[in-house]
Amino acid sequence: MISTKKHVQQLAALLHQKGINDVIVSPGSRNGPMINTFVGSGLFNCRNVVDERSAAYFAMGLAQALKKPVAIVCSSGTATLNYAPAIAEAFYLNIPLIVITADRPEYWIDQLENQCINQKGIYSNFVKKEYNLPLEESETELWQAAREINECLNAAVSGKPAPVHINVPLEEPLHDLLDEELPNIKAINAKESVFDIDDASLKKLATELNSSKKILILAGQQNPDQKLEKLLVEFIEKTGVVVLKEHLANLNDVSFCGSIDTLMAAILADVPADFQPDILITFGGHFVSKALKQFLRKNKAGQHWHLSPANDHYDTYQSLTQVVQTDAKTFFSQLLPGVSKKEQGYLQRWQNKEKQVNELRDKYISESPFSDLKVIAEVGQAIPENSVVHLGNSSPVRYALITDWAKNTTFLSNRGTSGIDGPMSTAVGYASVSEKINTVLIGDLSFFYDSNALWNNYINENLRIIVINNGGGNIFSLIKGPCESPAFQQHFFAENKFKAQGIAQTFGLDYFSAENESELKDSLTELYSPTSKNATILEVFTDAEVNTKTFRGLFQFVKQ
Repeated sequence: MISTKKHVQQLAALLHQKGINDVIVSPGSRNGPMINTFVGSGLFNCRNVVDERSAAYFAMGLAQALKKPVAIVCSSGTATLNYAPAIAEAFYLNIPLIVITADRPEYWIDQLENQCINQKGIYSNFVKKEYNLPLEESETELWQAAREINECLNAAVSGKPAPVHINVPLEEPLHDLLDEELPNIKAINAKESVFDIDDASLKKLATELNSSKKILILAGQQNPDQKLEKLLVEFIEKTGVVVLKEHLANLNDVSFCGSIDTLMAAILADVPADFQPDILITFGGHFVSKALKQFLRKNKAGQHWHLSPANDHYDTYQSLTQVVQTDAKTFFSQLLPGVSKKEQGYLQRWQNKEKQVNELRDKYISESPFSDLKVIAEVGQAIPENSVVHLGNSSPVRYALITDWAKNTTFLSNRGTSGIDGPMSTAVGYASVSEKINTVLIGDLSFFYDSNALWNNYINENLRIIVINNGGGNIFSLIKGPCESPAFQQHFFAENKFKAQGIAQTFGLDYFSAENESELKDSLTELYSPTSKNATILEVFTDAEVNTKTFRGLFQFVKQ
């Protein structure tokens, strides 16, 4: 049984033809025609998540895991506004969400009608394309709608993936059904373009590289890519370039340099000009490290090439000289044959400094008191190999990027907009279809903020949530400014006296806690025991003042 609404029928038919069969539904009445059609057709995998904010983040995580678009469907009014944070995050992480919102007919907008707001252009800054379906169902209107829907769905995955928005005004009756199959609607396909570098440009780029001694490559946040990793290793071996990456770049070879924040502290105390690049090559998404950005803005590269299939002019380091419209794999595979074998001095300088810094880091952590830094170092060694780790924002992501982790760990984090509002919901969505152990490393404020992530029927037994409960927003103790304010304790740190145990009980998760190093080691052993068959929360309690002192002390220690 499907809805009698023809626009909804053909929307569902086109989604199915394009292989978009996963739909996250939040309950409502105005979106009833979509719910009835998606469920009644039997062609879609529909999951129900009540909280629209959590639902959209859940869909984002699901799309990351499935590597394909996921549709989200909600009712009208403020339900649509609750989608906004995840849509913004997905936009900056290049995740294709198909956002479908029910709406009232336009003639009821601003007429004191129930559950009614102006939804046109509601996400205009954070979607690649948007379309308001017509209300009437003439042949011409249905033809136009089908063409626009095709264009929206193609836009979501073409070039740089991103969310798209389809707003669906609906008149009553909303729940009339037909015992029919979806109509056969013409799908319009868009062919992906491959951006090869022309021979003249390739020769010029190779000449520039061959004449430069200090070449630095920054690999930003991205999904694991074994072919790209192999190419980068070959490029290092031949040219002596330095590949600098954070864990979120998901590059694991030992030839890459990764201890960025501690490296920056040591380099600034050394001779920064020795590490300043002649050519900077960047690709991928965001970097967490503020110190890296400050270093490269102060010690600018002579040339900065950014690799972008979408022709993005990202001038993060204020030295951009060229945008190369291609992806990293194409760039390095085409360029590799034309570059000369070079001496390794610049690479050895970076690697020697990193080795020195890591030895100092490990010594400092081993001798430091129980704190967030020590906790996350222990977690990094305790998780099983081939795990997925979801890093919460604020302090967890910063601590995690300092320490070493188990082999072949995949790292994910909502670093598009870096909010604390949806990391757990995103992780739950990802873990729901993952066969690996999925660990969420999250702070206490972020955990409570997003606790509705656990309010659904898709909590997989592979989920492990480690809550670092330091009594508030400890990140504001680590950065300059907030900690010096008279309003710090109440309005920045936002002291938290609650515990996660009650939430674990409410949602049926196992619960452990730890207040010292011995308890932590025991709890981690239980958390990752092969016999553990239920989603689990481990809450680790640390002292905020000790955390701040230990964190700041590390950066002083590695400068020696």
